[in-house]
Amino acid sequence: MTSLSGIYAGLNSTYAYLASQYKDGLTLENIAEARTNTENINNLNQTFASYLQTNFSALDADGDGVISAAEANNTISQMSASGLTKAQLTQLQASGASGITNSDYSYILENFEAMDFNGDGRITDAEIAAYKLKAAKMEKEDEMAHRAASNMSTFYGDDSSSSTGSYSILSYKYKTNKN
Repeated sequence: MTSLSGIYAGLNSTYAYLASQYKDGLTLENIAEARTNTENINNLNQTFASYLQTNFSALDADGDGVISAAEANNTISQMSASGLTKAQLTQLQASGASGITNSDYSYILENFEAMDFNGDGRITDAEIAAYKLKAAKMEKEDEMAHRAASNMSTFYGDDSSSSTGSYSILSYKYKTNKN
């Protein structure tokens, strides 16, 4: 099932990794340095690091030039609760963010407006789940409507049935009484 939780987990773990590398706190300069340090190649998710770097001022809530653990956790929790905007999702997809598949990104972005049930310009996991449920219901209703329109066996009887007990609505008209 499509979920944004992988994105939040990726941001959180990337922050935690970066913060563990810089005891004086995570600054914009620290993120830039970490992204160019070849020793971090296997441990640092460049996409999420790029997102943290690009959105540094939004994450640094108190404006002191350092993203604290509390600021990172609050921002990520707030993102999880209020959802992501189409611009945020587009930015994450364009930078190659993991956490969800490219097909899931595309699905979400293509259906963003329909998924945004409350019209706040953000989508949450709950809205994605509700949209998928609604889409599945509509697909099933379409399938049943097509089946009802194309399957006339209910009216004319089931030709494939070898049972003499299988009658259609009109069977009474054609039954002969052999008594």
